Amino acid sequence: MAFGFAQAFRTFGKLALAGAIGAGLAVGDVGAEQKTPSPGSAKGQFGAVGLPTQGPAQPIGFYAKGCMTGAVALPTDGPTWQAMRLSRNRRWGNPAMIALLERFSQDAVKYAGWPGILVGDIAQPRGGPMLNGHSSHQIGLDADIWFSPMPARRMTAEERQDLPFTTMLQKGKFLTVDSKVWTQSHARLLMLAASYPEVERIFVNPAIKKKMCDTWAGDRTNLGKLRPIYGHDSHFHIRIKCPPGAAGCTPQAPVPAGDGCDKSLAYWFTPAPWAPPKPPKPGAKPPKPPREMTVSDLPRACAAVLNAASVASMQAATYGGPSAASALAAAPAAASADDTDGALPDVGPIPNDKPAIQ
Repeated sequence: MAFGFAQAFRTFGKLALAGAIGAGLAVGDVGAEQKTPSPGSAKGQFGAVGLPTQGPAQPIGFYAKGCMTGAVALPTDGPTWQAMRLSRNRRWGNPAMIALLERFSQDAVKYAGWPGILVGDIAQPRGGPMLNGHSSHQIGLDADIWFSPMPARRMTAEERQDLPFTTMLQKGKFLTVDSKVWTQSHARLLMLAASYPEVERIFVNPAIKKKMCDTWAGDRTNLGKLRPIYGHDSHFHIRIKCPPGAAGCTPQAPVPAGDGCDKSLAYWFTPAPWAPPKPPKPGAKPPKPPREMTVSDLPRACAAVLNAASVASMQAATYGGPSAASALAAAPAAASADDTDGALPDVGPIPNDKPAIQ
């Protein structure tokens, strides 16, 4: 590429830090274990609420500083998806997000040769800061999709809790995609997700973004939606725009024009993003750790969201049906790749390299 990836690899790849980064990036997907929040912290209060509010769905604030009303839950199972890490109670979202996930899971089977998706964290019942793992996912417009394909059987709750993440990176190498686990089907899945107009960003590991820049031969119109960021080597993060009419939702700046295969990506292959914080000067006081976000730091409406009446039950707030059993029983047989009753996304022919079922 014109901006010197090869030179970056030759220079930075020799640093002793490279191996540690390459091996450690997968940890960022897993997240820390839950810690006891500080008294009065927003994450403690929002994390303790088990059900969403009654009333209309509204995202309030920004993706990393807000809350939501009227959330609905993604059913734990569908014909083309399974929800993961159920104990976290994070399969809640704005109805626009949940509807997109269901459509995306179906399109992945039809158009991407994918057996179905595994859905990770979406948001808590009322959004807000989470006890661990994310700084965003606060207004129901973010969702994580595993790079592992859905297995052919329904997993138990225990399996969904314990199934390990599979990194797409090669162990011991700096920002290098592992050709033994990465397939063209993964690339097709990403470009399918980026094809929806309501999807504004998809966060992926910088190595995955580079892989897509180097190898994607199809329509590159939506390639710029893939944004490089720390972690995200075993899942990708879909972010949708503020829904129409959501006056309380704070939008993010639009993605820059172009495919993103430029200097903004090359930056991730320099020492700068990975440099440790500079130590304080001799005699200087060490910096104070950042304080936890409180409810008063959030938009004013979020205090009322915490105290609002709950829906009657999780079953009543499940999107599109009361249970996994009803969703599966009512579902038609899985659509084939030839079933093109909708608009076919331009993601090329379905490849022969089917992803391994775990």
